[in-house]
Formats: sequence, structure tokens, C-alpha cells
Amino acid sequence: MQKIDIFDTTLRDGEQSAGINLNTAEKLEIAKQLERFGANVIEAGFPASSQGDFEAVKKIAQTIRSSIVTGLARAVKNDIDTSWEALKHGAEPHLHIFLATSPIHMTHKLKKTPDQVVDIAVESVRHARKYFPLVEWSAEDAFRSEPEFLVRIVEKVIQAGATTINLPDTVGYATPVEYGEMFKNLKYNVKSIDKVKLSAHCHNDLGMAVANTIAAIENGADQVEGTINGIGERAGNAALEELAVALHIRKDVYPFHTDIQLNEIKRTSQLVSQLTGMAIQANKAVVGKNAFAHESGIHQDGVLKERTTYEIITPELIGETSNRIVLGKHSGRHAFKDKAIALGFELNDEKINEAFKAFKTLADKKKEISEDDLYIILTDQQIQEDTPVYELKSVQVQYGNGSIPTATVSVTSPDGESLQDASTGSGSVEAICNTLERLVKGKVHLLDYRVTSIGKGRDALGEAVVNLTFNGKTSTGRDVAQDVLEASAKAYLNAINRQLVNERQSAFAKMV
Repeated sequence: MQKIDIFDTTLRDGEQSAGINLNTAEKLEIAKQLERFGANVIEAGFPASSQGDFEAVKKIAQTIRSSIVTGLARAVKNDIDTSWEALKHGAEPHLHIFLATSPIHMTHKLKKTPDQVVDIAVESVRHARKYFPLVEWSAEDAFRSEPEFLVRIVEKVIQAGATTINLPDTVGYATPVEYGEMFKNLKYNVKSIDKVKLSAHCHNDLGMAVANTIAAIENGADQVEGTINGIGERAGNAALEELAVALHIRKDVYPFHTDIQLNEIKRTSQLVSQLTGMAIQANKAVVGKNAFAHESGIHQDGVLKERTTYEIITPELIGETSNRIVLGKHSGRHAFKDKAIALGFELNDEKINEAFKAFKTLADKKKEISEDDLYIILTDQQIQEDTPVYELKSVQVQYGNGSIPTATVSVTSPDGESLQDASTGSGSVEAICNTLERLVKGKVHLLDYRVTSIGKGRDALGEAVVNLTFNGKTSTGRDVAQDVLEASAKAYLNAINRQLVNERQSAFAKMV
């Protein structure tokens, strides 16, 4: 069984999905879970792209020890130098450099000749190897590159010191047979190819990312790249949870294995969905809520008699539980802390106390407390940052058939000032948003809004996700509450607060 390394780019390529903006605490929380998940390499971000990304990559590199932490860089000296400052404290410093190699990219984007592109690639790898023991070089848009040119430039960057060669299907154009042939061609024609790892990176524009990735493995890839839940640019990337389960379930066909801890899949998927605000489609393979649901009477009858009649994957394999009641309103702090530890959370006493208060408040309102509820409470405490922000004190909505919806909202400003205002709207949510826009100092434009249920039943928590622009910059906020109107107001303020925190961090970085 050949081992295939897993390169997770949820925090870099995944975060490039429209509407996602993670802060440092959230990125660190996801990185720690990816380490438990078993990712061999975690791409923590693009250090040279912003001060926020730099700080997040640096913090993750200093924290994660069982996985290799890497960052993305253009084939530019400044990007490489900046990345070293962010990654040098990692357990095994690793850099990921990319440069486009297809005719369409070289001509229209880079405006360089093929010879110039080769020189830039070689020089950037040589410079990176002055610092980094591990350097991955990516031929952006490799699949649409000329095969002869791809062989030539790959040979040169290996000679310059690259330790991994990545061949992305950047625009998701390849078919499995064609993508596999590209790897086979390099294995056959690049003399020094055995000195490096070969990596596959597939996008899902035509829905073939996982199939293409498996084709690459069958034709010599040693490493595969993807994201949790398949998030990423446009239609996303290869979904790592689907890939890992496919290799496991069909090991009779695929003689490959990974270090992925399959029983961590559910939690990893859930955490990424929660913190990015990107809901998982119900019928998504492996982690969708319908993945183990059987509606048809024939199917139900078969599963009751023998599960394997219609289930090729068991819920337990991916860490899916029955979501039974785990704690009740009479549970004590000690039992709550033990459960938090069992779920993998690392909270100091102060945060455990705050989480316990939130649990008790919810337990007074909700009959059944599930693991999903606990994940929400504990995750929110683990990623909470002590920064003065707008805080919702109360929200009240007057609404009736034939009357104009009116919202009255009270908040505490970042300066500690109590503010209150009221406004109307065509519906309750619009009235709340209109009121909050009058309370916050800045110009707000709502782009998107949605509410989803966490768990089941009429007393389930509602999660609201708000995407907006605040003073011209896009921000996404999320929050949960039993009352969806309260959750909506909190999510709106969360989006505003994220932008304020980012502005403060940027201002502080400039001062330093």
C-alpha cells in the first residue's frame, strides 16, 4: 500500500471562496483540527498578501508541530523573504511558490516569454532554498501548458532545488484520463523526477476534481491537495474527506493509504462550515446531512434488515454520532469540562466558565442539548478575542399582518457607550438591519443573508450568516441563537466587528 501525503489548502485556497474572511483565532482553530485530522501539510495562507495573513501564518507555524506548515508565495523575492519571516519558527519550514506556465497565462497575464518564465522560476526556487529546506513549486495552469515546455521547466526547477512539483488543473478543465496522462508524461520524460514528490491540485469546475485527483495518484502522484468540504475558488477544490473515504472504501481497487483519521472527518467538516459560514449541501457525499438518510420505503426496509444493502459507508467511520443528548440542565461544571476535553477543546478556566454559563442559559431554554449545540458554544469561546467591539444588548421587533415592522435595538459601542435606535423595514430582518446601520459608525451595504437550523426540533438553534460591505470593505459575520432575529442581529454586528478588528490590527502593524 503506497502512502499518499495530504496537502490541505482550506486556509489558503479555501479561504479564497467568495464571502469567506477568517480571523487569526479562527484560522488557528481550523489548523489545530486539521492537525488532528491527519493532514501532512497545512497551507496556512499567503503571508505577503496582507498583515493579517502574515500574522495568522506565523501563529499557526509556531503552534502546529505534527503537520508541516507552509505558505504561498509568488515567484518574487519579497514574497519569499516575507514568507520566511512568517514560517521560520515552524517544525519543518516549507514554502509553496507558484508561477504560471500555460501559453494563455504567460502571454496575457505575465507578459513574459517562455525563456523568461523559466529564468524566473529557477531564480525564485534558488532564492527560496537559501532559507527553506522544503520548497514546493507549482506550475500554475499546468494542465493547459505545452507538454514539452512543462517537462523543460520542471527539470530546471528540480535542478534549482525544488523538493515537490505540483501540477494543478487550475481552471478545472481536465478529464481523469487527460490529467493522469500529464503525470505519466512527466514521470517518463523528466530525468530527475524521482528526486521529488509529485503533487496534484484539482479544481471542480466540471465536477471532476476528486476523480482527477485519483487519476493522478494512479499515474505517479505522491501527494494530493484539496480542501475540507471542497471549498475554494469558483466551484471549489477536490474535497479531501471524499478522497480519503474513497481510497479507504475501495482499497480493493486503489492500493494507496493516507494518514487521515477518518473518525475526525465529521468534526473537521462541521468546524470549517461553522467558521467559514459556508453551509454543506444536504446531498453532499460523505458529510451531507442526507448522506446516511433513507427516504424510500424499499431502502428503509433493506437497511433495517442489513445496513450494507444500501450503505457502503457507516456513519461511525467518519465520526458521526447519534447526536444524542449529552448533558442536561442539571449537569455540573466538572461534567461539562470533561465533555469539552473529550470533544478535543482546550480552554482555560475563564473560558470554560464562560462556556458553562452559555450552556446553562441554553439548557434553561432547550429541552435537549446535543453535541452540535456544544460544538457551537465551545468553538465560540475558543476563538473569542478580547477586543472592544459592538455588543448587542437587546433587540425587539414589532410585527403584525398589515402593520409596518419596526425594530428597536440597543448596543454597546467599542467605546463603552450605550446606544439605542429604532427603524422600520419591509420585514423584521430588514428593520433590524436598518436600525443597526444607524447605530454603527460607517456606511453599510448588505450583500447576502441566510439562516439555517443547527440540529432538529422547534427549539433548535438558528445560525445566521451575513455578508456585507462596511466602509467599502467586504466582511462576513455569523452567530447563533434560538431566536433567528437575535441571531441575525448578532451576525450583522459580528461582520462589523471583524472589519473593525482588522482595521485596528493594520493600524497597529503600520505603527510597529
